[in-house]
Amino acid sequence: MAVNSSPDAPLPVGQVSRLIGGWIDRLGAVWVEGQITQLSRRPGAGVVFLTLRDPAHDISVGVTCYRQVFDAVADVVGEGARVVVLAKPEWYAPRGQLSLRAAEIRPVGMGELLVRLEQLKKALAAEGLFAADRKKPLPFLPQLIGLVCGRASAAERDVLENARHRWPAVRFEVRNVPVQGVHAVPRVVGAVEELDALDEVDVIVVARGGGSVEDLLPFSDERLVRAVARCRTPVVSAIGHEPDNPLLDHVADVRASTPTDAAKRVVPDVGEEMERVGMLRDRARRCAHAFLDREERGLAHALARPVMEDPHRMLDERADHVGSLLERSRRTLGHLLDRADSELSHTRARVVALSPAATLRRGYAVLQKDDGQVVRDPTEVAAGEALRARVADGDFTVKVDE
Repeated sequence: MAVNSSPDAPLPVGQVSRLIGGWIDRLGAVWVEGQITQLSRRPGAGVVFLTLRDPAHDISVGVTCYRQVFDAVADVVGEGARVVVLAKPEWYAPRGQLSLRAAEIRPVGMGELLVRLEQLKKALAAEGLFAADRKKPLPFLPQLIGLVCGRASAAERDVLENARHRWPAVRFEVRNVPVQGVHAVPRVVGAVEELDALDEVDVIVVARGGGSVEDLLPFSDERLVRAVARCRTPVVSAIGHEPDNPLLDHVADVRASTPTDAAKRVVPDVGEEMERVGMLRDRARRCAHAFLDREERGLAHALARPVMEDPHRMLDERADHVGSLLERSRRTLGHLLDRADSELSHTRARVVALSPAATLRRGYAVLQKDDGQVVRDPTEVAAGEALRARVADGDFTVKVDE
């Protein structure tokens, strides 16, 4: 119910606390799930004090219960364990503090955790966070590697030593964070986001040694999975050993079976690369030598050809051929001219022989009338008619007597 108050008539703190307590007292019992972060069992005390934290959010609440309630699960429940508590909210008015009074505590079984992880895995896979086409390739030789791991852990040592053994010049930007417990998820998420924001970091390695399923639960947390999915820098997951498979392995760009395997995947081995370079150099040298040998053989074969040994030989052969053709053409032309001259002489002789002038030289004459008509028949002339007589060397006039 609303309480009347004003700046002139404020409510005392005690009354406000009592009002809040009265409202909370009307709440019924509720089942609450969380992770035990603090556990206080004082000898001889009849009450056990717990701090129950939400694994997915930075929220915690105090829980109290009678010793006999906790003793029922004391053998299987301790700090870091996940439990389900049937509790009723209580308000401690003198301190203004909210707590839960537990009437029953049940540990969350491993089978139930695995079922929840499988459900979360299917939901994230349906969103495409595990798709292969969104995974980024690792750089061949990263200039700076971001490493998220526990402080002074075996995982840190394995990654650093093996990476530097493979490539001594490699540099690391290390972020030491809790890798199990209630503070692991926010600290790991913060470290990954911090390294991803650094432009000089080429790849991020999240490493942790082996452990139980409960110890590796932070690396299956939805917040961490989504944080890695948002990274623009390639992320390598190196959690536990080969059989361990947290959800981080599915969203990471590369999954390494162990921290040592992560070091091998992130940086190349300088010895192997030098050997590969040597092999490529030898192969290139062999190819160059083979090419030169082949070209030298081809050049020697070309130089051994007659045309290369005596370059003028072909010209001489062609010159002789041209000379032969020229001489042949001269002979042919001479023969043609001689034949034509002989034919012309014979034709001229025939023409001369058939010419009227030749006939006249043999003593013949041609009689013509005044009109130039040639006399061929005596009946064509009359007595006393003057005719013109044409002989070889001239002409003269004659007169017909009878």
